[in-house]
Amino acid sequence: MKKDVKYFQIALSAMIILAFLAMPLSLNGQAGKVNFSGTWTLNADKSEMGGGPGGPPQGQPPQGGRMGGFGGDFTATQEASLLTVERTISRPDGESSTTTSKYTLDGKESVNSTGRGESKSTATWSADGKTLKITTSRTFDMGGESMTMNSTEEWTLTDARTLSIKTTMSTPGGERTTKMVYDKE
Repeated sequence: MKKDVKYFQIALSAMIILAFLAMPLSLNGQAGKVNFSGTWTLNADKSEMGGGPGGPPQGQPPQGGRMGGFGGDFTATQEASLLTVERTISRPDGESSTTTSKYTLDGKESVNSTGRGESKSTATWSADGKTLKITTSRTFDMGGESMTMNSTEEWTLTDARTLSIKTTMSTPGGERTTKMVYDKE
């Protein structure tokens, strides 16, 4: 009888230890996935701005420093299943505006609104958890006409302090691809 109690105590202790070891993995749904949190500054010298249809000549930033939803500096906060991106943009009138976009990281659709309209995005991870792909459809009003533009952004850390965002965007003038590189502050 004493032997059975001892084995039971050992088995129970082992199960408790295993439960505590597994707990951090179950609490963090992003275990094994890259974390994009940080303040990111555009490195224009390393970026490929894309001189394709509807875009500026190669090496010249787009108006307002934005491209494909990104282009200027921004801050990203990544939590269990949510990526929040906040960017402040200087407008031509000298004023600045801050926009915040939120993307769920579970493959479900996220809706973000701006003064120019609404965007619907879906974020999915690559099989190895190193690349986040955000597919977005933006509908906005331009000159009294409703227009929809689609884009795909692929976020990848090339090292601990360098973020690459490759964007492929459909424009009225055709498809356009850019590769923006950011340095972590």
